Amino acid sequence: MICVLAGGVGAARFLAGLQLVVDPAEIVAIVNVGDDFDLHGLAISPDLDTVTYTLAGAVNPDTGWGLVGETWSAMQALERYGGATWFRLGDQDLATHLYRTQRRNDGAPLSVVTAEIAAAWRLGLRLVPVTDDPVRTMVTLAESGDEITFQEYFVHRQHSVAVSAVRFEGAERSRPAPGVIDAIADAEIVVVAPSNPIVSIGPVLAVPGVRAAIESRREDCVAVSPIVGGAALKGPADRMLRELGHEASVEGVARLYRSLARTLLVDEVDAASAEAVRAAGMEPLVAPSIMSSPERAAALARTVLASARRTSPGAGS
Repeated sequence: MICVLAGGVGAARFLAGLQLVVDPAEIVAIVNVGDDFDLHGLAISPDLDTVTYTLAGAVNPDTGWGLVGETWSAMQALERYGGATWFRLGDQDLATHLYRTQRRNDGAPLSVVTAEIAAAWRLGLRLVPVTDDPVRTMVTLAESGDEITFQEYFVHRQHSVAVSAVRFEGAERSRPAPGVIDAIADAEIVVVAPSNPIVSIGPVLAVPGVRAAIESRREDCVAVSPIVGGAALKGPADRMLRELGHEASVEGVARLYRSLARTLLVDEVDAASAEAVRAAGMEPLVAPSIMSSPERAAALARTVLASARRTSPGAGS
């Protein structure tokens, strides 16, 4: 079994490549819920939905999120009333949130609802939110000191403002969803997907017991750097790292992940930084990491799996 810690777009693309090279039934994806929020009375889980739509082959290829061929009649009607439309909910996507909200109101935990949605999309892998409990990423703005939700920062303000702190509200009271710790413990290989270390992987690790479980599997864990040539391919990861006192480089990522994973896969662009990664406490693996096509995502997945199997303490025994 392959266990993958996942955020949004980058993780979804990696998982799509991974399921091309191994039986999807052998994959468990543990997904961030820190981005989740309520809007219009609906329970919205952006990372879970991005992973679902991507693996179903239904994601909008231009944005990496939302559904291909989406229509926007509901949002256009809401604009007529002056309602909040800064977070765009397409008509098909809206059905997902309506169903999730209905089932949550029925008393079903998020992990159960997620499994139902994954089954409806005929996904072959197991998709699990890291917790059934509410954990919310809160961002403090550097200029004003105001604390806002992650979606307010990321979507409404288009992540164009500097941040001074990030915290995960509710994390200390949360528990791992059923099967999360067992999936980490039983996996042949654990992968930290190319996701924002602060706001995608951070909330996963903040759930009590998850970080310790990953650290116990360090020798079998490979992380894929989301930073390539000092920049994030998508989103604000590079700026957030700098604003929060980290280095926006593969060396900076290695310092954050060295207790979690033995190996850090870095893109060929960062080959010259391999020794700096080693000095920071991780074994560097240099390989193409930009997933510009399904074939490139599959090639990245093969490289990650081969590296993990070669370096595993049990390899060759």
